Amino acid sequence: MPDYLSRSPVDDAEEDPDETTHLISKSTQTDIANINNYSFIIAAVETRAMKLRNKTLNDISDTTKLTSDSLNTPIEENRTTPFSIEELIQAQQNDNYAKNILNNIKKYKNYMIKDNLLMRRLNHPVSYVPQGDLRRTILQIYHDTAANGAHFGRDKTIHKIKQRYFWPSMYKDINNYIKSCITCAQYNPRRKKAPGKLRPIKPPEGVWQLVAMDFHGPINPTSRRGNKYIICLTDILSKFVVTKAVRDNTAQTAVKFLKDDVISKFGTPRCILTDNGTHFTSTIMNELIKQIGSTHLYSTPYHLQSNGQVERYNSTMDAKIAALSNIQKTDWDDQLPFVTFNYNTSIHSSTKQIPFEMMYGRAPILPFDYQGDNVTIQYDNEHVKKPNQFLTKLNEQAKINIIKNQ
Repeated sequence: MPDYLSRSPVDDAEEDPDETTHLISKSTQTDIANINNYSFIIAAVETRAMKLRNKTLNDISDTTKLTSDSLNTPIEENRTTPFSIEELIQAQQNDNYAKNILNNIKKYKNYMIKDNLLMRRLNHPVSYVPQGDLRRTILQIYHDTAANGAHFGRDKTIHKIKQRYFWPSMYKDINNYIKSCITCAQYNPRRKKAPGKLRPIKPPEGVWQLVAMDFHGPINPTSRRGNKYIICLTDILSKFVVTKAVRDNTAQTAVKFLKDDVISKFGTPRCILTDNGTHFTSTIMNELIKQIGSTHLYSTPYHLQSNGQVERYNSTMDAKIAALSNIQKTDWDDQLPFVTFNYNTSIHSSTKQIPFEMMYGRAPILPFDYQGDNVTIQYDNEHVKKPNQFLTKLNEQAKINIIKNQ
């Protein structure tokens, strides 16, 4: 598998942390032969200690200004949104297509008006987005940004956007936008199904019944924090993924990950599938699994397909991290949480479900999703029963879809 994190060599770095001397090109970056077209800016070298000291002073100054201003001005809501509901309503009123529907709403059974906002009638009504900059803004947010899109593919992007917005040419626009994405073309792998038929594997009965764990790496280059590996755990049924960037692939690191990032947050899995690496067959690992009462399963030696769930995610993870990382690729561990979150909140091709929903029993709220100003707090006697019914339904549908797609 190609090493997607090392495609851009450090020699081509745009910025060196120890220097403030820059090279500015008046032409394109590829036009290096004509050196006369380059202009140089001579600046004093700034050491790392000086930069940190100046940054600290600036931070203190900014904090002082914020404190003094906040005493005399109203507190703004600490939430970033791509555009406000008022802006969307105004855009609809300026759009001829939307204006015609608004003026003749009784003739259009597929639309409705809620709080002056034109919405499309679906299982869950969504806002209509008129032609213009708003559509492109939505495409950029749910495909390009690290927190909401992380450069995932067409189907995942379509599902995220159609859960929140609607416009007539939405599918075509999303498809064209992703096809024209240079970053996706550069880093996304071309996949082709291998010839032959897969041997069907019966999916687990429920979530957290069977999980697969593996180390990925060493990753080149090493991150700024010194991390070289990614340890990953995938639930076989829901496809929910837990990841962590680590410095080594020792048994102690694997045990710490299981205790701190898996068991303490999600509970104890019934069965844990790993390869035959010494970090998983060690005494310390066997002791932990014995203490928590889980069953340790091993994949067939020299046969990666036995633990294919993790291997498949590793391929996706490499491409997305590379697309989001800086030129030197040294901040890949900063992008890992965003990639994992987007993977867990996107529809999965084999289960046709969202891993986050199967894990938590509720729909995920993405960073740029609009949320109402009012919060209603009420007691529901059926609160425990409803999520259980919802999760049972999702699990059954996922098992059917897994078998169908094998």
